[in-house]
Amino acid sequence: MTALDGRAVVVTGAGRGLGRAFAAQVAKVGGAVVVNDVDADLADETAALIRDGGGAAVGSAHDVADPEAAQAIVDLCLAEYGRLDGLVNNAGLNYEALPPDEDPRRARRLVEVNVLGVIYTGLAAVRAMAGGGGSIVNISSGAALGQRALATYAASKGAVASLTYSWALDLEELGIRVNAVCPVAHTRMVRGSERALRTCPPENTPDKVAPLVVYLLGDRSAGVTGQLIRCTGRLLHVVGQPYLKEPILERDCWDAGSVERAFDEVFHAHLEPYGLEKRLPPPLRHWLAEAEWGMIS
Repeated sequence: MTALDGRAVVVTGAGRGLGRAFAAQVAKVGGAVVVNDVDADLADETAALIRDGGGAAVGSAHDVADPEAAQAIVDLCLAEYGRLDGLVNNAGLNYEALPPDEDPRRARRLVEVNVLGVIYTGLAAVRAMAGGGGSIVNISSGAALGQRALATYAASKGAVASLTYSWALDLEELGIRVNAVCPVAHTRMVRGSERALRTCPPENTPDKVAPLVVYLLGDRSAGVTGQLIRCTGRLLHVVGQPYLKEPILERDCWDAGSVERAFDEVFHAHLEPYGLEKRLPPPLRHWLAEAEWGMIS
């Protein structure tokens, strides 16, 4: 017996890159796969590669951003394999743009795929899994913490993280586990960005992230749900959720003056670094510069 023997799994965005690696690894450990990609040729190519290796796979060119097409992906899995045990919501778009240069039409399409596509396919999968349980693995990103020139993409991945936490709460009683993976892998998206290439070397191949996804789909991860897990190929760790930071000030009523004093007297010393680069807010940068100057002088 291997990890996913007798299981049926849908992998979206599986025509290449991370999705292809996930689909191939699922098949390698016994799972039957619906290989979904909006590019029909790539979907069929991945499915053929799996079948050539002795696995079970069928291609799907449905667009996850269309709710009826998302349902059709799940229906195809049920028609081909008689069941659905796992879903990997990997389909996604990405591009770099600073806010003044954003194209609203491009931003809308990204959100439709990266957020609504996850919701539509996930809801269809939940309806199919409701009687017997299963596992959903959403693909999020560390960019959700904030990254330059990727605001729309980062926002979409932050939405996926929040969705993961909420679905894990909602679906636990149905026996459906929901987790998210933040992969760092050398893919087509990375190759299109000089900045990303500096932090993601070619040896960070998608197949190094795939074992984590397979683990989350299988029974050995039965106690794991509601988690955001980052894998860089070498590093593997759980991402902490946001929390309410001390100190917490209390008044019967806050007005403009008391809010200003709270920041001037208390909160300026407790502001959080922001973004993946952990940039300090201006008051902390100013304080640090003054402290360093005092040490030098």
